[in-house]
Amino acid sequence: MSNTETRPAEMRCGGETEADRPAEVEILTARDVPLGGPRAMQVRRTLPQRARSLIGAWCFADHYGPDDVAGTGGMNVPPHPHTGLQTVSWLFSGEIEHRDSLGSHAYVRPGELNLMTGGHGIAHSEVSTPDTTILHGVQLWVALPDEHRGMEKDFQHYVPRPVTLNGGEARVFLGALAGDTSPVRTFTPLLGAELTVSPGARLVLDVDPAFEHGVLVDTGDVLVEDTPVERAALAYAAPGRTCLTLTNRGTAPARLILLGGPPFGEEIIMWWNFIGRSHDEIVQAREDWTKGSRFGEVRGYDGPPLPAPGLPNAPLKPRGRAR
Repeated sequence: MSNTETRPAEMRCGGETEADRPAEVEILTARDVPLGGPRAMQVRRTLPQRARSLIGAWCFADHYGPDDVAGTGGMNVPPHPHTGLQTVSWLFSGEIEHRDSLGSHAYVRPGELNLMTGGHGIAHSEVSTPDTTILHGVQLWVALPDEHRGMEKDFQHYVPRPVTLNGGEARVFLGALAGDTSPVRTFTPLLGAELTVSPGARLVLDVDPAFEHGVLVDTGDVLVEDTPVERAALAYAAPGRTCLTLTNRGTAPARLILLGGPPFGEEIIMWWNFIGRSHDEIVQAREDWTKGSRFGEVRGYDGPPLPAPGLPNAPLKPRGRAR
């Protein structure tokens, strides 16, 4: 039978037609936030925000640098607590010394993943090293599901290999993409990868249609699908896509962070460095930190721990993903 349509539906990857295609991407712009302590370093935060609290279980995204350490003093975050989450540290340049109450003493370096599980409670410090001149990277958090949020503290380190793509390169630090799988343990399905898109290239990635995705632009003149995304902004793509198209319109390589996961089915309360499910739980975590119990001691940091801020007057309320 002949096709008599004057404008037949455009075919997309995986047999997806224009009519089947999910809604266009949503742009989440960053806001500037000081990163703890008296010598606060400025970071650009895209998660959480009023428009969207989560992408999968990803609940927090800070992007910082390139920061000239000689002028700013770099990163010096005193010991501070975490509950109910995993922290994901990923650098593009520089080096950060990590110490935690599990006894871990490690370094965050470009292209190497450090993942710390807070669970019931952990404390850690983060300090850029004396040899660091330019500090540049992302700090990400993952909310733990209810059944795992009280687990014991943990620390994992992984160096993903570069994977050549048609139009770029990927380093998959969590989950699976482009035939590569990270061995790092998570408690919900997740995707985390650094992507490099070649100048003028159009990179088409096969993705899990059950996942929602976020693309954080570090450098480059980038389109996510057909939508321009400015540097430090986060593009959100809803579930339902079998592929994600990334275009670099510039003459230099573009660098992106790709995040993904199935919509997180639980509401959370995130206040300061704690993730819980009720106001009272957050109050208890703050009290435990103030009393010096539960979270353990960070040895080797030169200085006092970070004091907890005061709680708001109104009760903290749970929030979930945008519906």
